[in-house]
Amino acid sequence: MKRNGLGLMKRIHWRGALLASVALALVPMSAWAHADGHPGGGFVAGFLHPISGLDHVVAMVAVGLWGAVLGPPALWVLPVAFPIVMAFGGMLGLLGVPIPGVEIGIATSGLVMGLMVLLELRPPLGLAALIVAAFAVFHGHAHGTELPAGSNALLYSLAFVIATGLLHLLGILVGETRRWPGGRRFVQAAGGCVALVGLWFLEQALT
Repeated sequence: MKRNGLGLMKRIHWRGALLASVALALVPMSAWAHADGHPGGGFVAGFLHPISGLDHVVAMVAVGLWGAVLGPPALWVLPVAFPIVMAFGGMLGLLGVPIPGVEIGIATSGLVMGLMVLLELRPPLGLAALIVAAFAVFHGHAHGTELPAGSNALLYSLAFVIATGLLHLLGILVGETRRWPGGRRFVQAAGGCVALVGLWFLEQALT
């Protein structure tokens, strides 16, 4: 009885954390949307950009999945490292600094991190963070170069970092199903799906 109650409390805790995170993101989005001079620009455009492209979504969810597979401290280091380095890549994009092979890098990120989850590969924390950071540059650069004309660059950048964090959180929550019976195979299957999507986008980027 106590064990069932503890499991229920854990599920409520994770759901509550997810809802709270979404609420924290939506409150400023609704407020700043009225402050943007360009329709759909600024915060709104930045928030929607990462979740409007499947190649971005699967890679960012995979960061959380891989963190869950690796466990603490990678569970939190990877989802923190990615947005920080992505913001740097976004700045390069905003400044017009060219980076070759951005689309290939984005597609490869989904393929590689999906395989990491599928195969449950566990490199040292430093190497895992380096892999995630390298891919984050490509994702950030793509976001930065696609800033809508007339948008507030600061709000746009802040928004796509928040959206990215929420996608990482989604990956972590899915990854935490490893604690349940059959959860490990489910997470591996999710990693396989991410890898297949990444492979498809890589094929598109190379043709």
